[in-house]
Amino acid sequence: MPSHVSADRSATQPPQRGPVDALISQTRRLLGDVDAVRREGLVDDSDPEGRWQRALCDLAVHQLNDLDEHLAQLRDGPEPAVPETAPPSPRTAPGDPRHESLLSRVGSAEWNLLTDEATWSGELYQILGRDPAAPPLTLDELPALVHEDDQAGLTAMVTDCLIDGKPIDGEFRIVRPDGGLRTVHMMGEPVLDSDGTTASMWAVLRDVSELRRSQRAVSETRDSLQRQRHIAQTEHRLAVELQEAVLPPWRGALRFPHGGPETLDLAAHYLPSSESALIGGDWFDALELSDGQSLLSVGDLTGQGVTVTSGMAMLLGALRGMAVAGAEPGQLMGLLNQLLDASVQPTLASAVCCRYTPGTRTLVWAQAGHPAPLLFRSGTGCVLAPPPGVLLGATSGATYEQAEETLEPGDLLLLHTDGLVPRHTGAAAQHRLLALAPRFAEARTAQDCVRTVVEEFGETQREDDACVLIARIY
Repeated sequence: MPSHVSADRSATQPPQRGPVDALISQTRRLLGDVDAVRREGLVDDSDPEGRWQRALCDLAVHQLNDLDEHLAQLRDGPEPAVPETAPPSPRTAPGDPRHESLLSRVGSAEWNLLTDEATWSGELYQILGRDPAAPPLTLDELPALVHEDDQAGLTAMVTDCLIDGKPIDGEFRIVRPDGGLRTVHMMGEPVLDSDGTTASMWAVLRDVSELRRSQRAVSETRDSLQRQRHIAQTEHRLAVELQEAVLPPWRGALRFPHGGPETLDLAAHYLPSSESALIGGDWFDALELSDGQSLLSVGDLTGQGVTVTSGMAMLLGALRGMAVAGAEPGQLMGLLNQLLDASVQPTLASAVCCRYTPGTRTLVWAQAGHPAPLLFRSGTGCVLAPPPGVLLGATSGATYEQAEETLEPGDLLLLHTDGLVPRHTGAAAQHRLLALAPRFAEARTAQDCVRTVVEEFGETQREDDACVLIARIY
């Protein structure tokens, strides 16, 4: 405020109503639009980003409410100062529907340094929770209302204003008589006498408690969202690294460390979910055994994220270890079921496990609630009849039967997880996979067949990750 402004503001005239009324109308329309978004559930607060958006809506509503009330106060003019003996104003009496809204309005005060008199507006009494019949507090008494941690700051602002002529612009917390804590923003200036000395100090005090609460909510939800995003990114990176460390590092066709059976050509591919950035528990594996046989398996541990990926690594490690020890596919499934059944965190998994003997081209396999292998021969495809087997971890003491199939040169065996062809899509999707038989017959290698599958199913909208493992018999 300019220093020449008189301390007596009773002659101040309210501004023109027309432009202010127009601003009030625009503010209320915008307020209605924002509030409608909040109330009609267009902002989904079921996730961290939704909660952050709702906090922003709440903040906007508070800001617009403040603006509406301040414009109305600008239009109506300041409320007259309350005399020491005046009864409470009827329009601000408790129970009045506008009583609470006045708490966020702006109040004003003036302290005359020459007479040590103070003058408060009616709004200021409401902000500070003071009895309107009580005399206004002097500058020396004012810190008694302020939170003890903020008293020094208020004293410094007032001292700088009175002695050095610096404007006041700061916030402090006040403790109301009912024990409530409010945050008040104070702006003030010294009013100079004709000789240049400070005659009084005038200030505007605004209750910004709800505004600061909304701002804190926005900040906290934003920080929470950023933390959760960082955690999700970290978990995703760990899950990817763990998956890459566990699954065979294939870049093209599989090559066993010791050459493997000459009658088997292998290739595989991992297809991530199109609807989630999280890594699932799908795996594929091919293991060369000491007796010249090969172990082929695919499986899926339910869930997503680093916890599931680590569980998949544990399950696959156990599978490899027991296979090296000589366990047959059916026995392997039973042992894996016991492992999951004994886990601290109950979980389910599906799997198919095949042991291939190259000398006789015999395939012995078992499954646990998993899609059966597909066999392609002479340009046609079929689903192998699955032996009985429930999901791993579904029941204690489950037993798993085995099936046996004699393969022929040129046969192609395809193992996949159910994310490739979801079961709820029905026989049509399965038929789509079997319809690739003519293209498989023309392919030269297992890797060519994998490329065909990826071309056909790679762009499919999958809710889950998927793995495909193809073995071509020579």
